[in-house]
Amino acid sequence: MKTFKLENEPKIETGFKTPEHYFENFSIKMMEQLPTDEPKVISIFQKRKTLILSVAAVLILALMIPILSPSSTNTQELDAVALENYITYQSNVNQYDLISVLETEDINNIKTGIVIEDEAIEDHLSTNSNLENLISE
Repeated sequence: MKTFKLENEPKIETGFKTPEHYFENFSIKMMEQLPTDEPKVISIFQKRKTLILSVAAVLILALMIPILSPSSTNTQELDAVALENYITYQSNVNQYDLISVLETEDINNIKTGIVIEDEAIEDHLSTNSNLENLISE
């Protein structure tokens, strides 16, 4: 194999050369090429204004929901028979509890002058099989 000496061999020229005084004028040229426009400044108050507007919009929508939503409350009035049946069969309210809550005006309004004939009472007692319960009450 042939000996290779680096210093004796002809050197290949690179294809790149720097222009004269390139590094001396580099900073001046670079500063000329920078844009002179000032950066856009965003105000803090602008963000607050947007935040306040968004909160106000949410509050307005929250207040409008009950107005815009259809109400599905169907109130049904209680009739006297249903109320009487409930008190009689479903609750633990006895006659003494009702009397203690009523005022004298209410008690006087309840008293009616219905005249029941003796024959009607006898017919009812003869057909009713719970005579012992009626007597004990």
